[in-house]
Amino acid sequence: MAKRTVVTMPGDGIGNQVLPEALRVLKAVGFEADYVHADIGWECWSKEGNALPERTIDLLAKHKLGLFGAITSKPNREAQAELRPELRGRGHVYYSPIVTMRQRFDLDICMRPCVGFKGNPLNYIRKNRGGGFEEPAIDTTVFRQNTEGMYAGIEWTNPPENVRAALASHPKFKAFAQVPGPDLAVSVRVITRNAARRIVAAAFRYAQKRGFPGVTICEKPNVLRETSGLMEETAKEVAKENPGIALWSTNIDAQLMWLNKNPEEYNVIVASNLFGDILSDAFAGLVGGLGFAASGNIGEEVAVFEPTHGSAPKYAALNPPIVNPIAMILSAAMMLDHVGEAAKAERIRKAIAAVVGEGKVRTYDMLRLAGGPKAISQGAASTQQMTDAILEKLR
Repeated sequence: MAKRTVVTMPGDGIGNQVLPEALRVLKAVGFEADYVHADIGWECWSKEGNALPERTIDLLAKHKLGLFGAITSKPNREAQAELRPELRGRGHVYYSPIVTMRQRFDLDICMRPCVGFKGNPLNYIRKNRGGGFEEPAIDTTVFRQNTEGMYAGIEWTNPPENVRAALASHPKFKAFAQVPGPDLAVSVRVITRNAARRIVAAAFRYAQKRGFPGVTICEKPNVLRETSGLMEETAKEVAKENPGIALWSTNIDAQLMWLNKNPEEYNVIVASNLFGDILSDAFAGLVGGLGFAASGNIGEEVAVFEPTHGSAPKYAALNPPIVNPIAMILSAAMMLDHVGEAAKAERIRKAIAAVVGEGKVRTYDMLRLAGGPKAISQGAASTQQMTDAILEKLR
């Protein structure tokens, strides 16, 4: 097999701390690859007026495979204030580089596994019928449509006249017709049948592969009748093509309530962009939080893998680093699955499970400590020490 090239994009804040740890683990497990650094994030925005430079786009287009750390995002007013003075007032608009990347390469399938490692003190527990406690075995993967929905980026404050005129053609807009333009903000939720079919079909393939009995479509069709309705309608069409796998339907609000009741019953969930984002973070909270939350953004040609946590700038300057690298390492394992190195990916997950189960090495989040410079002195493992423990299990 030809040696692969992976585009590494540490990005901002703790992305620069966790991504190198994932590379250490990939090397230890025997994954042969060349790694090429690519610029992305807030520094690029401040200096160039573009958080995702074309040189990074070019590298991804060439090599097709990326590992991404984290980015910082700020509201537009703050973003404009942090531009170099000579770039201000020249029409530069900040867009999230990861959202832009997803749309540029049509990385429309987002997989977010939420798996509880036995022995993790952050795992969800509940009371059982006998009055004691039990820890349900959660193994859920959320399939999130990654390029459309509320994150499509089609929005205005003070919509132009042609947009207002189009909105006025809908009878429900009558209640807003007299709102002054500067006081009116509009976002468009876009769902297309083809994209809905791709994400639902991916969820059914995954359920088939893992031997799960069904797929849950989680939307809100009783209110969002057109967009969620199209998602659910498409899911029913795909279900007919997969008669051995059941299709269940839940509403997003009710689903979040049921997380505290029976989360172990939902192995594969598929949802539109915003709802998938909410669901995956909610499920991640049941299995240890964002320090354990990995994701893959997968298109027809390009795939980028990333932890779902942010850049956490308040921790970025700590020395030694204290953040949990497991989400980044699990993202690297997802990349291995994607390129056909499933055995190596499974070795990584088993090593993580062994460290978590043993309980001797725990980062500050696993000890429920406040993040900060005192965490190490209070018994927390550093970022590198957690990786060292995983490497030891790999040996």
